[in-house]
Amino acid sequence: MSKKKGPLQKISYASGIVCFLLAIATGVVLYLQPQVVDKNDPVTASLAATMFFFVCIGIVLGFIGKADIPSFKFDQPDDQA
Repeated sequence: MSKKKGPLQKISYASGIVCFLLAIATGVVLYLQPQVVDKNDPVTASLAATMFFFVCIGIVLGFIGKADIPSFKFDQPDDQA
């Protein structure tokens, strides 16, 4: 039984996809960067860390967006309605 996803879950899933796209873009820049500067340059290490960050955040936000989160609303008893 799958519940309807709320707007925040949809936003987190979309943000996860954007993070994956940014990780791919960072990976392309990281691939092209050693041709311009040395592989031991701090910019290269920063790009690698940025790519790792975007991949991890994309995974987390993707799981949050796809999770079946229960409703935390309190149901009112029938006799007090």
